[in-house]
Amino acid sequence: MSEMHAPARGAATLHDVAREAGVSLATASRVLNGSTRKVAESYRERVEAAAEKLGYTANLSAQATARGTSAIVALLVADIADPYFGQLASGVARGADEAGLVVTIAITERDPQREVKLVRALRGQRPRGLILAASRTEGPDAAGLESELEAFSGMGGRVVVLGQGAAGQRSVGLDNHGGAVALGARLAGLGYRDAVVIAAAEGIRTSDDRVAGFTSGFSDGGGTVREVRRGGFTRDAGYATAQELIADGLAPGTVVFGISDVVAIGIMSALRDAGLRVGDDIAVAGFDDIATGRDIRPGLTTVRVPLEDLGYRALHAAIEADWDPAAEPPLPLEVVVRGSTPPRA
Repeated sequence: MSEMHAPARGAATLHDVAREAGVSLATASRVLNGSTRKVAESYRERVEAAAEKLGYTANLSAQATARGTSAIVALLVADIADPYFGQLASGVARGADEAGLVVTIAITERDPQREVKLVRALRGQRPRGLILAASRTEGPDAAGLESELEAFSGMGGRVVVLGQGAAGQRSVGLDNHGGAVALGARLAGLGYRDAVVIAAAEGIRTSDDRVAGFTSGFSDGGGTVREVRRGGFTRDAGYATAQELIADGLAPGTVVFGISDVVAIGIMSALRDAGLRVGDDIAVAGFDDIATGRDIRPGLTTVRVPLEDLGYRALHAAIEADWDPAAEPPLPLEVVVRGSTPPRA
Protein backbone atom coordinates (compact mmCIF):
# COMPACT_ATOMS: atom_id res chain seq x y z
CA MET A 1 0.00 0.00 0.00
CA SER A 2 1.51 3.34 -1.03
CA GLU A 3 2.22 5.99 1.56
CA MET A 4 -0.25 8.91 1.52
CA HIS A 5 1.21 12.46 1.31
CA ALA A 6 -0.64 15.66 2.16
CA PRO A 7 -0.73 18.01 -0.79
CA ALA A 8 2.00 20.63 -0.70
CA ARG A 9 0.75 23.94 0.56
CA GLY A 10 1.61 27.09 -1.35
CA ALA A 11 3.09 30.21 0.19
CA ALA A 12 0.86 32.02 2.64
CA THR A 13 -1.06 34.95 1.17
CA LEU A 14 -2.19 38.23 2.67
CA HIS A 15 -5.73 36.77 2.80
CA ASP A 16 -4.41 33.90 4.92
CA VAL A 17 -2.79 36.30 7.35
CA ALA A 18 -5.92 38.44 7.64
CA ARG A 19 -8.04 35.33 8.31
CA GLU A 20 -5.59 34.00 10.92
CA ALA A 21 -5.42 37.38 12.70
CA GLY A 22 -9.16 37.97 12.54
CA VAL A 23 -8.83 41.35 10.83
CA SER A 24 -9.82 42.81 7.50
CA LEU A 25 -7.63 42.43 4.44
CA ALA A 26 -7.09 46.21 4.42
CA THR A 27 -5.81 46.18 8.01
CA ALA A 28 -3.41 43.32 7.29
CA SER A 29 -2.15 45.16 4.23
CA ARG A 30 -1.54 48.38 6.16
CA VAL A 31 0.55 46.52 8.73
CA LEU A 32 2.61 44.42 6.34
CA ASN A 33 2.92 46.60 3.27
CA GLY A 34 4.30 49.75 4.85
CA SER A 35 1.22 51.98 4.76
CA THR A 36 1.49 55.37 6.43
CA ARG A 37 -2.05 54.98 7.86
CA LYS A 38 -2.19 54.24 11.58
CA VAL A 39 -3.24 50.80 12.84
CA ALA A 40 -4.16 50.05 16.46
CA GLU A 41 -1.27 48.39 18.28
CA SER A 42 -3.40 45.37 19.25
CA TYR A 43 -4.27 44.74 15.59
CA ARG A 44 -0.65 45.24 14.54
CA GLU A 45 0.54 42.65 17.05
CA ARG A 46 -2.09 40.14 15.88
CA VAL A 47 -1.21 40.62 12.22
CA GLU A 48 2.55 40.35 12.82
CA ALA A 49 2.06 37.21 14.94
CA ALA A 50 -0.10 35.64 12.23
CA ALA A 51 2.41 36.49 9.52
CA GLU A 52 5.21 34.90 11.54
CA LYS A 53 3.15 31.79 12.25
CA LEU A 54 2.24 31.31 8.59
CA GLY A 55 5.66 32.26 7.24
CA TYR A 56 4.22 35.11 5.19
CA THR A 57 6.56 37.42 3.27
CA ALA A 58 5.45 40.42 1.25
CA ASN A 59 5.64 40.17 -2.54
CA LEU A 60 8.02 43.05 -3.24
CA SER A 61 7.61 42.70 -6.99
CA ALA A 62 3.83 43.03 -6.74
CA GLN A 63 4.19 46.00 -4.39
CA ALA A 64 6.52 47.71 -6.82
CA THR A 65 4.07 47.20 -9.69
CA ALA A 66 1.15 48.53 -7.66
CA ARG A 67 2.94 51.54 -6.20
CA GLY A 68 5.41 52.38 -8.92
CA THR A 69 8.25 51.93 -6.39
CA SER A 70 9.36 49.14 -4.05
CA ALA A 71 10.48 49.05 -0.43
CA ILE A 72 14.07 48.94 -1.68
CA VAL A 73 16.84 51.53 -1.67
CA ALA A 74 19.76 50.86 -4.01
CA LEU A 75 23.30 51.80 -3.01
CA LEU A 76 26.09 51.88 -5.58
CA VAL A 77 29.60 51.65 -4.17
CA ALA A 78 32.97 51.27 -5.83
CA ASP A 79 34.36 48.45 -3.68
CA ILE A 80 32.59 46.82 -0.76
CA ALA A 81 35.94 45.50 0.55
CA ASP A 82 37.07 49.10 1.11
CA PRO A 83 36.26 50.03 4.74
CA TYR A 84 35.23 53.51 3.56
CA PHE A 85 32.24 52.05 1.71
CA GLY A 86 31.56 49.51 4.44
CA GLN A 87 31.13 52.25 7.06
CA LEU A 88 29.06 54.31 4.63
CA ALA A 89 26.79 51.33 3.89
CA SER A 90 26.34 50.80 7.63
CA GLY A 91 24.82 54.27 7.94
CA VAL A 92 22.54 53.68 4.95
CA ALA A 93 21.41 50.34 6.39
CA ARG A 94 20.66 51.91 9.79
CA GLY A 95 18.41 54.52 8.23
CA ALA A 96 16.73 51.96 5.97
CA ASP A 97 15.99 49.68 8.91
CA GLU A 98 14.33 52.53 10.79
CA ALA A 99 12.19 53.24 7.72
CA GLY A 100 11.26 49.59 7.13
CA LEU A 101 13.20 49.40 3.87
CA VAL A 102 15.69 46.95 2.36
CA VAL A 103 19.07 48.00 0.95
CA THR A 104 20.39 46.53 -2.29
CA ILE A 105 24.13 47.07 -2.81
CA ALA A 106 25.75 47.03 -6.24
CA ILE A 107 29.49 47.31 -6.88
CA THR A 108 30.75 49.47 -9.73
CA GLU A 109 34.43 48.46 -9.48
CA ARG A 110 35.16 52.11 -10.34
CA ASP A 111 34.12 51.41 -13.93
CA PRO A 112 31.90 54.25 -15.26
CA GLN A 113 30.24 52.06 -17.89
CA ARG A 114 29.55 49.33 -15.36
CA GLU A 115 27.85 52.02 -13.26
CA VAL A 116 25.64 52.93 -16.24
CA LYS A 117 24.65 49.27 -16.72
CA LEU A 118 23.90 48.82 -13.04
CA VAL A 119 21.62 51.86 -12.92
CA ARG A 120 19.78 50.50 -15.97
CA ALA A 121 19.37 47.07 -14.35
CA LEU A 122 18.26 48.52 -11.02
CA ARG A 123 15.48 50.48 -12.69
CA GLY A 124 13.74 47.13 -13.18
CA GLN A 125 13.50 46.70 -9.41
CA ARG A 126 11.91 50.15 -9.09
CA PRO A 127 13.79 51.10 -5.91
CA ARG A 128 12.45 54.03 -3.96
CA GLY A 129 15.85 55.68 -4.00
CA LEU A 130 19.24 55.32 -5.62
CA ILE A 131 22.36 56.45 -3.75
CA LEU A 132 25.48 56.94 -5.86
CA ALA A 133 28.38 56.55 -3.45
CA ALA A 134 31.01 55.37 -5.94
CA SER A 135 33.77 57.85 -6.79
CA ARG A 136 32.29 59.97 -9.55
CA THR A 137 34.16 60.11 -12.85
CA GLU A 138 33.77 63.03 -15.21
CA GLY A 139 34.33 62.93 -18.95
CA PRO A 140 33.50 60.64 -21.89
CA ASP A 141 33.97 57.43 -19.87
CA ALA A 142 30.78 58.26 -17.95
CA ALA A 143 28.69 58.74 -21.11
CA GLY A 144 25.10 57.61 -20.69
CA LEU A 145 24.90 57.89 -16.91
CA GLU A 146 22.92 61.12 -16.76
CA SER A 147 20.29 59.80 -19.19
CA GLU A 148 19.90 56.64 -17.12
CA LEU A 149 19.50 58.69 -13.94
CA GLU A 150 16.88 60.86 -15.65
CA ALA A 151 14.99 57.73 -16.68
CA PHE A 152 15.17 56.45 -13.10
CA SER A 153 13.80 59.75 -11.76
CA GLY A 154 11.08 59.68 -14.40
CA MET A 155 9.81 56.39 -12.92
CA GLY A 156 9.35 58.03 -9.52
CA GLY A 157 12.64 57.11 -7.84
CA ARG A 158 14.93 59.65 -6.17
CA VAL A 159 18.61 59.92 -7.01
CA VAL A 160 21.08 61.03 -4.36
CA VAL A 161 24.71 61.75 -5.17
CA LEU A 162 27.50 61.88 -2.60
CA GLY A 163 29.36 65.06 -3.36
CA GLN A 164 28.35 67.63 -5.92
CA GLY A 165 25.46 66.50 -8.10
CA ALA A 166 24.12 67.83 -11.37
CA ALA A 167 21.48 70.56 -11.44
CA GLY A 168 18.26 69.27 -9.94
CA GLN A 169 19.87 66.22 -8.31
CA ARG A 170 19.76 65.69 -4.59
CA SER A 171 23.25 65.54 -3.13
CA VAL A 172 24.82 65.03 0.27
CA GLY A 173 27.93 67.12 0.41
CA LEU A 174 31.29 66.36 1.92
CA ASP A 175 33.92 69.08 1.85
CA ASN A 176 36.82 67.01 0.52
CA HIS A 177 38.60 70.14 -0.65
CA GLY A 178 38.27 71.95 2.68
CA GLY A 179 39.31 68.91 4.69
CA ALA A 180 42.41 68.46 2.54
CA VAL A 181 43.27 72.18 2.86
CA ALA A 182 43.20 71.79 6.64
CA LEU A 183 45.37 68.67 6.48
CA GLY A 184 47.96 70.34 4.25
CA ALA A 185 48.12 73.41 6.48
CA ARG A 186 48.48 71.26 9.62
CA LEU A 187 51.38 69.25 8.14
CA ALA A 188 53.13 72.44 7.05
CA GLY A 189 52.66 73.71 10.58
CA LEU A 190 54.38 70.57 11.89
CA GLY A 191 57.48 71.56 9.93
CA TYR A 192 57.13 69.58 6.71
CA ARG A 193 58.32 71.36 3.59
CA ASP A 194 58.29 68.67 0.89
CA ALA A 195 55.30 66.54 -0.03
CA VAL A 196 54.32 63.96 -2.63
CA VAL A 197 50.68 63.04 -3.31
CA ILE A 198 49.54 59.59 -4.44
CA ALA A 199 46.15 60.09 -6.04
CA ALA A 200 43.64 58.35 -8.29
CA ALA A 201 43.30 59.01 -12.02
CA GLU A 202 42.45 62.53 -13.11
CA GLY A 203 38.74 63.14 -13.54
CA ILE A 204 37.68 61.33 -10.34
CA ARG A 205 36.10 64.16 -8.42
CA THR A 206 36.86 63.02 -4.88
CA SER A 207 40.54 62.54 -5.66
CA ASP A 208 40.82 65.78 -7.62
CA ASP A 209 39.25 67.80 -4.80
CA ARG A 210 41.58 66.29 -2.22
CA VAL A 211 44.68 66.87 -4.37
CA ALA A 212 43.76 70.50 -5.00
CA GLY A 213 42.89 71.15 -1.36
CA PHE A 214 46.02 69.54 0.05
CA THR A 215 48.24 71.39 -2.44
CA SER A 216 46.61 74.69 -1.51
CA GLY A 217 46.86 74.21 2.25
CA PHE A 218 50.41 72.85 2.18
CA SER A 219 51.66 75.58 -0.17
CA ASP A 220 50.05 78.37 1.86
CA GLY A 221 51.81 76.98 4.92
CA GLY A 222 55.21 77.27 3.28
CA GLY A 223 55.56 73.77 1.83
CA THR A 224 55.90 72.49 -1.72
CA VAL A 225 54.09 69.57 -3.33
CA ARG A 226 56.92 68.14 -5.42
CA GLU A 227 54.85 65.66 -7.37
CA VAL A 228 51.43 64.08 -7.82
CA ARG A 229 51.61 60.40 -8.78
CA ARG A 230 48.49 58.77 -10.17
CA GLY A 231 47.65 55.29 -8.92
CA GLY A 232 44.19 54.44 -7.62
CA PHE A 233 42.00 54.19 -4.53
CA THR A 234 43.21 50.74 -3.43
CA ARG A 235 45.82 49.54 -0.96
CA ASP A 236 47.73 47.81 -3.77
CA ALA A 237 47.79 51.04 -5.80
CA GLY A 238 49.30 52.86 -2.83
CA TYR A 239 51.87 50.12 -2.32
CA ALA A 240 52.94 49.92 -5.98
CA THR A 241 53.14 53.70 -6.45
CA ALA A 242 55.15 54.09 -3.24
CA GLN A 243 57.57 51.44 -4.50
CA GLU A 244 58.10 53.55 -7.63
CA LEU A 245 58.75 56.64 -5.53
CA ILE A 246 61.26 54.79 -3.36
CA ALA A 247 63.07 53.44 -6.42
CA ASP A 248 63.25 56.95 -7.89
CA GLY A 249 64.73 58.32 -4.66
CA LEU A 250 62.39 59.59 -1.94
CA ALA A 251 64.15 62.23 0.16
CA PRO A 252 64.13 61.74 3.95
CA GLY A 253 61.70 64.09 5.68
CA THR A 254 59.17 64.00 2.84
CA VAL A 255 55.51 63.58 3.73
CA VAL A 256 53.51 61.35 1.38
CA PHE A 257 49.77 62.08 1.27
CA GLY A 258 47.67 59.08 0.21
CA ILE A 259 44.36 60.17 -1.26
CA SER A 260 42.56 57.83 1.17
CA ASP A 261 43.49 55.86 4.28
CA VAL A 262 43.45 52.63 2.30
CA VAL A 263 46.01 54.08 -0.12
CA ALA A 264 48.07 55.43 2.80
CA ILE A 265 48.18 52.00 4.46
CA GLY A 266 49.59 50.57 1.22
CA ILE A 267 52.23 53.34 1.23
CA MET A 268 53.23 52.50 4.80
CA SER A 269 53.63 48.83 3.93
CA ALA A 270 55.88 49.67 0.98
CA LEU A 271 58.05 51.89 3.16
CA ARG A 272 58.47 49.21 5.81
CA ASP A 273 59.28 46.56 3.19
CA ALA A 274 61.99 48.88 1.85
CA GLY A 275 63.54 49.14 5.32
CA LEU A 276 62.32 52.70 5.91
CA ARG A 277 60.74 53.88 9.17
CA VAL A 278 57.29 55.41 8.81
CA GLY A 279 57.33 58.79 10.51
CA ASP A 280 61.04 58.96 11.29
CA ASP A 281 62.28 58.60 7.68
CA ILE A 282 59.19 59.26 5.56
CA ALA A 283 55.93 60.66 6.95
CA VAL A 284 52.53 59.44 5.70
CA ALA A 285 49.03 60.92 5.88
CA GLY A 286 45.65 59.75 4.61
CA PHE A 287 42.01 60.81 4.51
CA ASP A 288 38.80 59.23 5.96
CA ASP A 289 39.90 57.86 9.39
CA ILE A 290 38.92 54.24 8.89
CA ALA A 291 39.33 52.03 11.96
CA THR A 292 42.42 50.24 10.61
CA GLY A 293 44.31 53.53 10.44
CA ARG A 294 43.82 53.98 14.17
CA ASP A 295 45.07 50.49 15.03
CA ILE A 296 48.28 50.25 12.96
CA ARG A 297 51.60 51.46 14.37
CA PRO A 298 52.46 54.20 14.05
CA GLY A 299 48.90 55.46 13.93
CA LEU A 300 47.92 57.17 10.68
CA THR A 301 47.49 60.93 10.48
CA THR A 302 44.29 61.61 8.56
CA VAL A 303 41.09 63.63 8.17
CA ARG A 304 38.22 62.17 10.16
CA VAL A 305 35.04 61.81 8.10
CA PRO A 306 31.77 60.78 9.85
CA LEU A 307 31.09 58.07 7.27
CA GLU A 308 28.12 56.41 8.99
CA ASP A 309 26.44 59.78 9.44
CA LEU A 310 27.08 60.49 5.76
CA GLY A 311 25.34 57.26 4.75
CA TYR A 312 22.46 57.88 7.16
CA ARG A 313 21.94 61.36 5.75
CA ALA A 314 22.04 60.03 2.17
CA LEU A 315 19.33 57.49 2.99
CA HIS A 316 16.99 60.18 4.27
CA ALA A 317 17.70 62.33 1.23
CA ALA A 318 16.61 59.37 -0.90
CA ILE A 319 13.29 58.69 0.82
CA GLU A 320 11.98 61.96 2.23
CA ALA A 321 9.76 63.94 -0.13
CA ASP A 322 10.37 67.24 1.69
CA TRP A 323 14.08 66.73 2.40
CA ASP A 324 15.80 70.10 2.55
CA PRO A 325 19.60 70.17 2.18
CA ALA A 326 19.70 73.72 3.53
CA ALA A 327 18.38 72.44 6.86
CA GLU A 328 21.28 69.98 7.23
CA PRO A 329 24.36 71.27 9.07
CA PRO A 330 27.69 70.57 7.33
CA LEU A 331 29.23 67.26 8.30
CA PRO A 332 32.25 68.00 10.51
CA LEU A 333 35.70 67.06 9.21
CA GLU A 334 38.61 66.96 11.64
CA VAL A 335 42.36 66.63 11.12
CA VAL A 336 43.73 63.92 13.42
CA VAL A 337 47.52 63.89 13.88
CA ARG A 338 49.10 60.57 14.87
CA GLY A 339 52.54 59.01 14.90
CA SER A 340 52.91 58.69 11.12
CA THR A 341 53.67 62.47 10.93
CA PRO A 342 55.79 63.44 13.94
CA PRO A 343 56.76 67.13 14.23
CA ARG A 344 59.93 68.02 12.33
CA ALA A 345 62.57 70.44 13.54
